[in-house]
Amino acid sequence: MRSHTCRVFSVALLAAAFGLLQAQAKPNFSGTWKLNAGKSNFGPMPAPEARTDKITHQDPDLKDSVTQSGPMGEVTAEMKYSTDGKETTNSVRDNQIKSTAKWEGDELAIAGKTSFEGGEVTLTDRWSLSADGKTLTILRHVNSPMGETNQKIVLEKQ
Repeated sequence: MRSHTCRVFSVALLAAAFGLLQAQAKPNFSGTWKLNAGKSNFGPMPAPEARTDKITHQDPDLKDSVTQSGPMGEVTAEMKYSTDGKETTNSVRDNQIKSTAKWEGDELAIAGKTSFEGGEVTLTDRWSLSADGKTLTILRHVNSPMGETNQKIVLEKQ
């Protein structure tokens, strides 16, 4: 009886440890992702005609090469983040964006700050990956002198 109790306890302990390890595993956003405009919502901002993200993610380093086209032409940006909370600086159309990224559960929270035409703009992103790993959703809150808006950017793995 005692041997059986020890085995049951050992199995339960292993199962708990395995569950804890799985819970601590963070999503890996690596891959090529294309915008699904039909599932996205850009609020009052015009939706891009196309967007492709090529992400290389080896925690804590995350690099997102974004190519987006729309009425104002094509824009390409190389965004680099450190998921351990270290500040990074990126440039988009000659605007410097200072950002910090950190894990909150299995979501990546990215807070960015820049100035545009003399006013401060803050961007708050929450990146999440679907259970099957095929959909990356970015919920973005933008606060600027022109007001606040929310966006939902849905990208599908290619």
